[in-house]
Amino acid sequence: TSAVMQNSWETVSSERHFANAHLEVVTDHVRTPARSLPRAWTIVHRKAAVIIAPMTRDGKIVLIHQERIPIRTAIWEMPSGQIDGPAQETPEQVALRELREEAGYELAKNGELIALGHYFTSPGFTDERGHFFLVHPVQKCKEGAAGDEGESILDCREFSVEEIRRMIAENEIRDANTLSIWAQLWARDLLPVKEC
Repeated sequence: TSAVMQNSWETVSSERHFANAHLEVVTDHVRTPARSLPRAWTIVHRKAAVIIAPMTRDGKIVLIHQERIPIRTAIWEMPSGQIDGPAQETPEQVALRELREEAGYELAKNGELIALGHYFTSPGFTDERGHFFLVHPVQKCKEGAAGDEGESILDCREFSVEEIRRMIAENEIRDANTLSIWAQLWARDLLPVKEC
C-alpha cells in the first residue's frame, strides 16, 4: 500500500438504515490508518450544535431548566441548539438566536461573543460536534424568551460560579454540553474568581 493509503481513512462502503430531519443512521465499513482490514461501525450523523455560556455583567451564568424526553427528566443546562437554520447563518448567529429563544437574553451593547473551540459530544457513535461560545455580558431581552414548540423549557435563572460548581459536584448538572463548556471556561480562566 502507498504512504497515502496508510495515513488516510477510507470508507469502503456505507449502508443507510434510517434518516429524518434531525439525524441519519448508517453502517460504514472503514479502513483506518492503523488497520488495513475494513471495520464495520454504526454511526449517527447529526448536524453540528452551539453551546452558549451566557455571563451577566456581575459574573453570573444563565442556565435553563429543560425537560429532556430521552432521559425522562428536566435538567439545568447551558442554552444550546443545532445549527439547522438558513444555510448562510454562521455558528455565531445561531448562538445569539438560541440565547434569545431559549433563555430570553441577548448580548449587551459593547459585549462580546468569544468562540471557545468545539468538542465531539459522543465520538463512539456520532459525528456531532458542539461549538462553544462565551457571550458576555448578557442582559434580559425586553420581549422575553421566544420559545420553540419543540422544546419544553421550564425555567431560566442566573447562577453564581460557586452555585454551579456545587451543582456539578453534587451531580445536579450532568449533561455533556454543560460539563464540557464549563471545563473550557475553567481551563481558560474565564470564570470570575471569588475574592478572599
